[in-house]
Amino acid sequence: MEPFYTFSDTDRDSLRELLKGLPKNPYDDIVAFDAATADLVDSGAVPAYFVEVCDRIREERAAGGSQAHVLRNCPLDEDIPLLDLDDPIADKHAKKHTFVGEAFLALFGKLVATPLLSYGTRFNGAFFVDVIAINKYSGLQTGFSDSELVYHNERTAHPVRADFISLLGMRCPDGADYIYTGFVDGRDLLSHLTEEQQAVLREPFFITPYDVFSRDNNGALSVSEDHAVLENDHSFRYLDTTTTVTESSPPEAKDALLALKNALVRADKTRHRIQTGDLFTFANQDGLHCRDKMEINDPVRARQRWLLKTYAFRDQAAADRYADRWIEGVPGRVGDGT
Repeated sequence: MEPFYTFSDTDRDSLRELLKGLPKNPYDDIVAFDAATADLVDSGAVPAYFVEVCDRIREERAAGGSQAHVLRNCPLDEDIPLLDLDDPIADKHAKKHTFVGEAFLALFGKLVATPLLSYGTRFNGAFFVDVIAINKYSGLQTGFSDSELVYHNERTAHPVRADFISLLGMRCPDGADYIYTGFVDGRDLLSHLTEEQQAVLREPFFITPYDVFSRDNNGALSVSEDHAVLENDHSFRYLDTTTTVTESSPPEAKDALLALKNALVRADKTRHRIQTGDLFTFANQDGLHCRDKMEINDPVRARQRWLLKTYAFRDQAAADRYADRWIEGVPGRVGDGT
């Protein structure tokens, strides 16, 4: 996938200097960090070119254009530590004392008007999530493994799911290791399903088990509530190989699910190899994404791949629908359960 925009080295460095000036730690006080980011926007300190880029992305999304965009050569922290994969999150907090990557993601969310979302039982409720291999999850189907990932939505089983995902390449293997993030637009999936199949997929005939990482963080989680697979116009709530029919579903539910599996094979797809400094942002519900390991020549180096991720709502109105779920009054931070 070709970049939508590429920062010049000069623009990247000047924006990094601006973001380094934020005085708050997003892991200690997200409310203050969010306010400091908003002040950058309100004060007019954000360079006009970046505002214009984000305006174009927001407008293209709203007009029904591309739901996946790449920004290249984005500002990052000057020191990107190598993390201990036994507990990379704790190691990050011990080693990383600047927050340029987090500030850039927060600023992007402000400019495209997509409020951020976090989960109270994951990473202490952090709004900035580290997608990196954790040794205990090696080989498992979770974003925190060294495995390939099937096509899915983030938090498929959870009742509150992001509309958009943004992934910022903090440390990505170059050279001879090729890891791609695949994306399929929900509209392309829809084009391979009959009206009858779509109607069945819109019924709550389906369930999705919670992933292993979610269950480890909250032992009360097991399986989602009964849910539809197809929502809105072309939103899909689906985790390939895992979403299945309920025991009480009619026979046509299984047929429709098989039709969706076939559609996923046939639909047009895009793939992007996230490089260090890339921001890959895409629809989470109006599409599905995956992780493909196309060629790995140095497994040790490939396992150090580190992306910084944010979840985001479509707009403020979408966030406001969940305001009664905010934990301790922090906008965007939700708990588990229905």
